[in-house]
Amino acid sequence: MDEFVVYILYSEKFNKNYTGFTSNLIERFKSHNLLQTKGYTLKFRPWKVIHVEFFNSKSQAMKREKYLKSGIGREFIQNIISTL
Repeated sequence: MDEFVVYILYSEKFNKNYTGFTSNLIERFKSHNLLQTKGYTLKFRPWKVIHVEFFNSKSQAMKREKYLKSGIGREFIQNIISTL
């Protein structure tokens, strides 16, 4: 059975965060920090993983990612960042 991960990355250097989901967190993290040659996360390296949540289905993970990108979800993320 596949497992999906919703993750939040944080760039201390630029005080930016990024929320995404994947079925392979290690490879995705490597992509954000090392391999990617274009896109949003390229500009704000280095990233660190500050939060992960695990789901049994892609649709659950997508729903949670969408929530975290909403106003109340962004508050949740800011609370995590304020404890770093």
